[in-house]
Amino acid sequence: MAKEAMKLVANNKKAYHDFFIDEKYEAGIELHGTEVKSLRMGKCSIKEGFIRIENGEAFIYGMNVSPYEKGNIFNKDPLRPKKLLLHKYEIGKLAGKIAQKGYTLVPLQVYFKDGRAKLELGLARGKKLYDKREDIAKKDQKREIEREFKSKNVY
Repeated sequence: MAKEAMKLVANNKKAYHDFFIDEKYEAGIELHGTEVKSLRMGKCSIKEGFIRIENGEAFIYGMNVSPYEKGNIFNKDPLRPKKLLLHKYEIGKLAGKIAQKGYTLVPLQVYFKDGRAKLELGLARGKKLYDKREDIAKKDQKREIEREFKSKNVY
């Protein structure tokens, strides 16, 4: 039985720009039928998404799964909160870390793994403005070095 490759649906590049990601976790997402079909077509956005832990359960808010065109009456609200499937001890561990000052949970990417929709979430600390500027300066510096290297090696 061949393993199915990971099929990326949505990526949250903004999270890496706005936060320091300390730990990453993988969680399943509780979805309805037409939402899965829409995800398979790649119609998902997690840029405004955030994760909360309520009553010992994790939920993702602001994850936009566009309605499936052929779904008619079976379509659900695109922005409804979706339950994340995590083990109880993982939720407890995350709740403890969030209680610490400055930590939050952010969605990093949505993908299919072995036919199941998964969400990678990160335990993150917010970046200050000077941290963001520092990252941008490093990227620019790296880009300049690559450009010089290319120009020297082309004859």
